[in-house]
Amino acid sequence: MARFVLTRLLQSLAALAILSVVVFVLARATGDPLHLILPMSASEEDFANARKYLGLDRPYVEQYLSFVGRALTGDFGMSLRARRPVGELIAQRLPNSLRLAAFAMTVSLLLAFPLGVLAAVWKGTGIDRAAQVIAVLGQSLPTFWVAIVLIELVAGRLQWLPAGGIGGLASYVLPGFTLGWFVVAGMMRLLRSGMLEVLDSEYVKLARVKGVVEARVVWVHALKNALIPVVTFAGIYFSILVTTAIVVETVFAWPGLGRLAYEAISSRDFPVIQAVVLTTAAIVAVVNLSVDCVYAFIDPRIRYVR
Repeated sequence: MARFVLTRLLQSLAALAILSVVVFVLARATGDPLHLILPMSASEEDFANARKYLGLDRPYVEQYLSFVGRALTGDFGMSLRARRPVGELIAQRLPNSLRLAAFAMTVSLLLAFPLGVLAAVWKGTGIDRAAQVIAVLGQSLPTFWVAIVLIELVAGRLQWLPAGGIGGLASYVLPGFTLGWFVVAGMMRLLRSGMLEVLDSEYVKLARVKGVVEARVVWVHALKNALIPVVTFAGIYFSILVTTAIVVETVFAWPGLGRLAYEAISSRDFPVIQAVVLTTAAIVAVVNLSVDCVYAFIDPRIRYVR
């Protein structure tokens, strides 16, 4: 197990190193950020002085090595747009994204688990068909469309919930539901198919023959063995909820990491783009490693080669 974790850590570090090169190159391929920062009346001398002040006049290799050297110490430089340390911006926005993702994932789990299990137990009934409709709509409707419709109906016409911003618990409902609906659909379908396979297995039939209570057969014996694909999906999508909620955070004016990425890309803020991408990549790597380690606790049959 220790060797497996060490191997995965080394693989994650290698992936982060490659990603740092890719994002460094692609960020600069979008154009010169000074055209968005300086006024239209700026002269060539103003551009030259700004490039020298911001370090953009140095060779790309030197800029990259300087960026990596500072990043290893936790210093991602200064934001070109906000003129604040990038680390402060990340520390300010990341907790908001984590809280929203945790809320969305909690709601998703509370909805997906009973719907998925009940759809498998009562296959072919009205509950199963309703669950399939929810799954199809959740995976087919665009996120931005769902967000706009919720704002128009729930926040605008009915005025039940705030349309945007961050405040109390009510402000989490609309963006959390928008983020979580797709997760509910995918998790419910995986759980339903896994439960159908497990419920038809020999050991479940044997448990029923022995007189084990049906609720225990379904919610303990069968559910535990159908969790592997669901855990994988939940882990991957939790990291996705944190790292790629750009559309939802922008529509709902949520001050999170996704909106920070959108603002940085719009203003060609190279240091912020690089820091956001590396931070999100690190989150994905940690979540994936955690999911792999959880497998052994869910299913004792899984063992990692030494």
